[in-house]
Amino acid sequence: MITYFVVQGFTRGKRGALLADTPVQATDQGHAFRMLERLAKTKVGVVAFSRSGDPTTGEYTDAIILATFGDLPDEAAEMAA
Repeated sequence: MITYFVVQGFTRGKRGALLADTPVQATDQGHAFRMLERLAKTKVGVVAFSRSGDPTTGEYTDAIILATFGDLPDEAAEMAA
C-alpha cells in the first residue's frame, strides 16, 4: 500500500468558473502543507489531500483532505466539511 500526497490549485476563469491547475505530487504531508501555503499566495483556492492504495491493482481509498484554502469547487469543499 502506497500513500500519495497531492496539492491541487485552482484559478478563476474569465466567466468566474473555478479551473483546476495541474495537480502536483508532494513527497510527504509536511511538503504538501508547505506547497499549499506557497500556492495560497497566488491561487484563489488550494487543496492538499492524501490517497492510499495499491498501484498494481488500481484499488485506492477515498481521498483524505489535509488542508484547504480559499474558494474550491463544490466537490472539494464538501469533502473538506
